[in-house]
Amino acid sequence: MHRVVHAVIAAAILLALALPATASAAPPPGFVGMTADDVFGHGGTYREKGLSMQQAAGVQTLRLNFNWRVIEVAPNAYDWSLYDRYVLDAAQHNMTLLPVLFDAPDFYSTKPARRPKRGFYPPRDNADMARFAQLAVQRYGPTGSLWAKNPTVPPHPITSWQIWNEPNLNVYWNPKSNAQQYLAMLQTVGAAIKAVDPTAEIVTAGLPDSFLKTAIRLQPYLKGLYKNGGTNAFDTVAINSYAVSPKYLNKLMTKTRKYLNRLGGRSDKLWITEVGWCDKGYKPGHRFCVGTKRQKKYTGQALSVIKKKRRAWNLRGFIWFSWRDGRPYTSRDFWGNHTGLLTIKGKKKPAFKAFSTGVKRF
Repeated sequence: MHRVVHAVIAAAILLALALPATASAAPPPGFVGMTADDVFGHGGTYREKGLSMQQAAGVQTLRLNFNWRVIEVAPNAYDWSLYDRYVLDAAQHNMTLLPVLFDAPDFYSTKPARRPKRGFYPPRDNADMARFAQLAVQRYGPTGSLWAKNPTVPPHPITSWQIWNEPNLNVYWNPKSNAQQYLAMLQTVGAAIKAVDPTAEIVTAGLPDSFLKTAIRLQPYLKGLYKNGGTNAFDTVAINSYAVSPKYLNKLMTKTRKYLNRLGGRSDKLWITEVGWCDKGYKPGHRFCVGTKRQKKYTGQALSVIKKKRRAWNLRGFIWFSWRDGRPYTSRDFWGNHTGLLTIKGKKKPAFKAFSTGVKRF
């Protein structure tokens, strides 16, 4: 009898010890993400096929620019139709979105009327962007009107909001990058979002560690963001962590985690919002273009590193860039058009299997 009792007690203790470990081992909801602009840009069977393939590959979150200038077509006149349909279609496939609130309409922008520089300009008044952000939360958030109007669709409300993209590059924050100016945007827009959804996650713009002369390197920019208690303006720091190899990805994210801790952001999460490698096709060459074999190899290795280090980094998730190759959208090609797991024609590259296999191990 005593042996039976002891055995039951021992089993219960082992189970109790095992449960926290099992729970802590599971990644956060929406951890596996993808950039798939081609799927957003097409409807019908093209979109259905793409979303089905992504769902089967383990994708949980789709990162997408919520283009302010496209949505607010005139002051206080909004057209959400493109985004409504996509949010609902993603929900049908058990996926939600990470929206990037981005690109001020000309009537709100600091963009000069004459001789503007190439790229993007912040708004004149962050309050205008805050108003736009609140409408988006009211539409797509946990109590969003979109879900009330579509009761047959399983709700997958948007709960994380990324504000702008790569403002430490001048081209995305004309005429010149300024961390304090961007922090002011985060404070105003983030507070407006929280006023509608207090549980919302405010995510910084994806920040690359760029070596361009027209950019601010990652650590100095982060230092500017954290100055004077800036950490109160956001929950998660996003890194566009392009790297020459998975080894450097590991180095970059580990250094960034340690740096945030020193700045007072130990409790702030990290989110890799762009990572991936170009295989081939970009004729001028680029340090992130590694060929077909290494694209496959690096994809698998990167996912292994993310799996191993995600708790040490306090990683919220990652967004793979990208789903499918794209054609040049200007007169010049771009290495990022060749990072897809699929070719332009939709054929799976060897990296596709490395991605889907790696995701299953999380």
